Amino acid sequence: MKIYITCSSVASLFAISASAFSFQATQRLVSLDENAQRDVSSMNNWASSCGVQKANGFDITSYDGRDYLAVTQNSLPAGSPVLYVPNEMVFSSSKAAQEFGGALSESEKQLSIANLQAQIPLFRIFVKILIEYAKGDSSPWYPWLNSLPRQYFNGASMTNACFEALPPYAAWLSLTERVNFSNFQKAIQFAPLDQNIAKNAAILKWAYNVAVTRSIEWNGDRCIAPMADYFNHGAEVDVDIRYDEGGNCVVHTSRDVPAGSPLRMSLGDPTNPSPLFATYGFLDESCPATFCKVMHLRDEMRQLGYDFSNLLFFKSTGAISPEVYDVVLYSILLKNDPGSAQGFFPSCYQS
Repeated sequence: MKIYITCSSVASLFAISASAFSFQATQRLVSLDENAQRDVSSMNNWASSCGVQKANGFDITSYDGRDYLAVTQNSLPAGSPVLYVPNEMVFSSSKAAQEFGGALSESEKQLSIANLQAQIPLFRIFVKILIEYAKGDSSPWYPWLNSLPRQYFNGASMTNACFEALPPYAAWLSLTERVNFSNFQKAIQFAPLDQNIAKNAAILKWAYNVAVTRSIEWNGDRCIAPMADYFNHGAEVDVDIRYDEGGNCVVHTSRDVPAGSPLRMSLGDPTNPSPLFATYGFLDESCPATFCKVMHLRDEMRQLGYDFSNLLFFKSTGAISPEVYDVVLYSILLKNDPGSAQGFFPSCYQS
């Protein structure tokens, strides 16, 4: 596999997408029907023609015709190059900010009012996806968009009945995800986007789910590298994804990977599966632990300097992390012996 060599036509191919909000609408849009066929084969050919380079044996496959994942058919030693995606293909919030100029200033102001300043990079990716979707098959990214899932099961896609059926922590995280989407939906109304798109809740929800499930954070930027977004999550990580100084996405194996294996990355804390469920819509059964259900003690948890990832129940042994006992004891002391609680508070930091 050759790394850091891109085809000369890549820049010119993607240059046609330079005028962000001014383009001729097309009738051939990506079908968002839940049963629409994902055209992963065409995406694979498109990626290769645009300069994506893959290790021998790298493949995108499916076991059910709906979900696709990256695998290797050949053994790959640790440190082997797996995938290279040229910068021109990458969606990033920083490039989107340059492309849109000040066109999103009012939208981003609305997000700031909602205390969602940290979500602005994700919002820019969301808008970029909407713009390329609206261009239909005239978008350079149409083959990639047409390969993506149409149906999602994360917090943004849940109904009220779903929230009521979930455990408290998972429900709270999932509802937070849906509230974030609702704020994106409101903020997009202030962008100079085609109203047929901006007012269509189904399109907005699909674009939001693409942005939130397929982008990763890199040095404060949010990025999606087509093809590199097909690595599934695993508690045991097989690949390391990085962006070099030129903005190219470069993937190497982080350990020896035998032939016939999936290539997995980390999408979050493997000991805390609820955020993965809320954001991505799946439960990682390989997670060794889960959050102890003490949502009613969130204030005490924060006062002790803990977060949800500290309060764990270990599935295989039944053990409970010491921090759980700290929080429960601190709560009891606050109610019955506030003076002792004040003495207990700093001892947690010294232990």
